[in-house]
Amino acid sequence: MKLKLAPGLAIKKSSINGKGCFATVRFRKGKMIAEYTGEKITDAEATRRASHRRVLRICAINSRWSLDGSRGGNGTHYINHSCQPNSFMKILYGHIQFYALRDIKPGEEITIDYEYTLHSDTKRCYCGAANCRGTINKV
Repeated sequence: MKLKLAPGLAIKKSSINGKGCFATVRFRKGKMIAEYTGEKITDAEATRRASHRRVLRICAINSRWSLDGSRGGNGTHYINHSCQPNSFMKILYGHIQFYALRDIKPGEEITIDYEYTLHSDTKRCYCGAANCRGTINKV
């Protein structure tokens, strides 16, 4: 089954990690890029799935629910971590949305600071930013 991408996004090889999510249109600072989609699962199921996967595409909605973007995702699950991101995430009424921190040009990889994930606190960061903290999670 072919992935149905959110408008304005493309999936390509990333210099940060594996595949990445790239802008195909200009996203102006403060504007919504896309909403994260996927299978809604419990926190317990998210923890169980995380223990069996090397690459996680799971994003928490709250302390009870998460979305697994690897099942029913729209490409936003390929947004990679960066210690110097160009977007941020908001959770509003159970919806996970990405917004531009600055103007994003077509061809740029869209990144966010993951801050806290189900990954180990020692999981290395490969963003290459001047201010890279060395790990994906803030520790």
